[in-house]
Amino acid sequence: MPQFTYQAFNAARDIVTGQIEAADRQTAISTLGAQSLKPIEIKEKGGTINLSFFNGHVNGTALVLFTRQLSTMVAAGVPLLRALTGLAKNADNKALSAILQKVSSDIQGGMTFADALGKHPKTFNSVYTNMVRAGETGGILDDILDRLATQQEKAASMKKKIRGAMAYPMVLLVIVFLAFFGLMIFIIPQIGKIIKSLAGPQGKLPLLTEVMLGISDFVITYWYAIFGILGLAIFGFMRFIKTKRGRMLFHSTLLKIPVVKDVITKTAVARFSRTFSALLGAGVSIVEALDVTGKAIGNVVYEEAFNHAIEEVKVGKQLSGVLEQYPIFPPIVPQMLSVGEETGKIDTVLIKVADFYEEEVDVVINSLSAIIEPVMIVVMGAMVGLIVAAVMGPITSLATQVH
Repeated sequence: MPQFTYQAFNAARDIVTGQIEAADRQTAISTLGAQSLKPIEIKEKGGTINLSFFNGHVNGTALVLFTRQLSTMVAAGVPLLRALTGLAKNADNKALSAILQKVSSDIQGGMTFADALGKHPKTFNSVYTNMVRAGETGGILDDILDRLATQQEKAASMKKKIRGAMAYPMVLLVIVFLAFFGLMIFIIPQIGKIIKSLAGPQGKLPLLTEVMLGISDFVITYWYAIFGILGLAIFGFMRFIKTKRGRMLFHSTLLKIPVVKDVITKTAVARFSRTFSALLGAGVSIVEALDVTGKAIGNVVYEEAFNHAIEEVKVGKQLSGVLEQYPIFPPIVPQMLSVGEETGKIDTVLIKVADFYEEEVDVVINSLSAIIEPVMIVVMGAMVGLIVAAVMGPITSLATQVH
């Protein structure tokens, strides 16, 4: 009979290790569950089965659909384990199906639903697991899952719009970049040969033409060095912004750029309002909700603000008063929070704030797209204009000399 070594939580939530004989993995999990042990990792001699590791990708659409279906089934009285097993079998997304099978096995082994989901943080983030944990504790899992699905739909919709808005300028930048190097490598040298042949060996070219030809010669001669330096610069930048200091500097800089600042601020406020409202509505404590929300926004400047707010709230201060100190929050946010604190309906008030700022994000993104297009056209037009001027200058000079 195969032997397994395991790590597991005991009833006191301490990690224990040991060995067990079982016919297969499922039997081993069931046996450990009967001993009030919640397995973290099981290793079979000759192979390793890590219950907390999975590399598959689950897209947002599949996750929202799963959450909606699970909410409906739980509300209809279907036992959680049966619902998860059925959804795992019928899931179109193979990665999600595999994860749900592991979650079902963990629950069979005595683990809570939230803890089982928490072992797959790439699919079920801290917002998801905290809301599920609150739903399990309060006995309102179906309602919480419905809130989660709505929150995810809104978040996915906003992310899609932002990505769509960013794709257009990135494509234009790539086109401008390729057009510049194409002109410098292929077009300008040919034009330069023609102009020099017309001017003769003693002919003097205008300064602009000389500069353009000089740039072209430099690009042709050192193109490998240019691309190498660009590659190293991009690599170094990506590594730098992954550090704590780099992220803070990068995010702080973005919040100082006029148009970009509006997009980031309104997106962050919309995410904060939607996520914080969902967590509070699920019964999560305000301190834990602030901690989870700060990490979910994706901006270090806002995360630091929420970390400070947590300390202030712990000593009895009102959240509205604390956020009022930070200019990164528009005045409407602390004002609406104050109303929610007075009426005891913070989650309801913040839903209104989230709806408002999600619409504002749409407006800003549309405005950004409208601004970027003419700017790029002007840049490309300027490039063409410089080339025309560089070509026409010596031709005009030669025509004058002939007369």
